[in-house]
Amino acid sequence: MKPKKDAKNYTDTFQHEGCSPLSIEMQSIGVVHSPFKERFTAPRQANLATPAKGHIELHAGLNFEQALSDLDSFTHIWVIYWMHLNQGWNPTVMPPRGSDIRRGLFSTRAPHRPNSIGLSAVTLTSIKKRTLFIEGLDMLDGTPVLDIKPYLPYADSIQGASHGWLDPSAPFTFSSTSK
Repeated sequence: MKPKKDAKNYTDTFQHEGCSPLSIEMQSIGVVHSPFKERFTAPRQANLATPAKGHIELHAGLNFEQALSDLDSFTHIWVIYWMHLNQGWNPTVMPPRGSDIRRGLFSTRAPHRPNSIGLSAVTLTSIKKRTLFIEGLDMLDGTPVLDIKPYLPYADSIQGASHGWLDPSAPFTFSSTSK
């Protein structure tokens, strides 16, 4: 029988000094090619509009062809991206759906955030080399992509999740002015 090893506590060696902000640097892995050239033309919630088509082109020379292996077996993916045109943020916002009450930013999906990170679930239609063809996107043309992950229905859909302050029966439609 092998001797039992002590558990490693990696977080014990990492400390935030006085809760000071941690600076994080990231590199994009690719770029979105989208029909949306202006922020006002992109849908606020992609699944409420006619599904737009676009593609993600991953950067060359980083072995992403291998990283894409087996991704084509999934119908949907999460795209994590940087909302590169956003500047500034407010702690409260006026959401497009619900009431005429300002809401705390973190209880909304408003795009202007302290860190301009976006997250979208899109349909993956095909992959050719380093290009992912997608539908149902709400990202602007030229958006930097930070990461891609498969959408897993058993883990990503939470039964019984609340709608928070939103009334799920309230009518809401969105039509893009983009052609």
